[in-house]
Amino acid sequence: MLGWELPPHNSGGLGVACYHMSKALAMQGASIDFVVPYQADHTDIDFMTVHSATPLTPLERYGLGTYDSSKLISTSLTEADINDLSDMRGVQKRYVQFVEGLVTQSSFDAIHAHDWLTMEAGMRAKQLTGAPLIVHVHATEFDRSGAEAGNPLVHEIEYQGLMMADRIIAVSNITKSLIMQKYGIPEEKIEVIYNAIDVLGYNDGYNYDERTYKYLEALKREGYTIVSTVTRFTIQKGLTHFVRAAARASEKYHKFAFLMAGDGEQRDELIALAADLGIADKLFFTGFVRGKQWRDAYSVSDIFVMSSVSEPFGLTALEAAHHDNALIITKQAGVGEVLQSIFRYDFWDVDRLADELVGIATSDSLRNALKDNVKREYDRISWQDVARDCMRIYSALRSGVPA
Repeated sequence: MLGWELPPHNSGGLGVACYHMSKALAMQGASIDFVVPYQADHTDIDFMTVHSATPLTPLERYGLGTYDSSKLISTSLTEADINDLSDMRGVQKRYVQFVEGLVTQSSFDAIHAHDWLTMEAGMRAKQLTGAPLIVHVHATEFDRSGAEAGNPLVHEIEYQGLMMADRIIAVSNITKSLIMQKYGIPEEKIEVIYNAIDVLGYNDGYNYDERTYKYLEALKREGYTIVSTVTRFTIQKGLTHFVRAAARASEKYHKFAFLMAGDGEQRDELIALAADLGIADKLFFTGFVRGKQWRDAYSVSDIFVMSSVSEPFGLTALEAAHHDNALIITKQAGVGEVLQSIFRYDFWDVDRLADELVGIATSDSLRNALKDNVKREYDRISWQDVARDCMRIYSALRSGVPA
């Protein structure tokens, strides 16, 4: 298994998905060697072997700008300096080198690579071992750039990885269609396997602490509705549209407060936009949160908004629903394929989002119905189902029969 992050050293949903998928696979008998590009303590992970491909700390890995849409990546792997671990391509070259050594020392039945970050290592491992390569697409460069552009080198790596893969797993039909249309991959090569939520994993003694967001709790007692988003502040997430919709909604109903949990290259732009629109007093920026603060951000909230321009799946929607939120997500988010008791809108339609916010905030019966019904829907999917599908694919590729 080739991935770029694992909890608690993750910056988004990719690491969470990899963790729960691997844990479910291990429960079904898979022996997993998981390679990450940094050095960290993973002693709490006892269901697989975690390998560190470089001596980077998790903090140094964050500094590479992995998910920064403005980051310029133009160096080929052959040109990259393997000793320069301050450069993304240098780290990826070291990662490939580590994987080369690992696969020549041990025997593996399958290579499972997640996103473009590890595709080059996956292709090299397949070349050396002949083992089948499964490429798991959680997001493409088209998603990350929020447009038709994106980084040409990353597009090239994605194309090569998808072409060389023996099987492709897409996290939604939206992503499957994009892979087919943008990269010309045959439909029969791609399988959709939705992400899930580990409900039992949330039964870990967590109790919501009202002191974490004390001021927001005071506003709730005065009748305010708390609207949250928990995400990276990048172009992909459509947050400028969200802030504009917040301003429109506040014109129609003044008892709103908006919690923006996360960080990213757009933070200062969003703060300035809120000031320009006259709602700086209604937006609350937490910075990057994890652990208890992260879960408290969901718990203080009444409505969760996923405003993404392009969101292959969107695990945060399931997490927010579990913490008793009504959901509003864009029609461009894949999680909408497994949930029905939600409100949806096109990412650019700020008036529609504003109306949906006001509608839920001013109707207790509507808000409660959305909260209650969506829980029954996400309860139908599980990581064990994901693991069974993956095991089926591994077995089929080993035996040479259709998956």
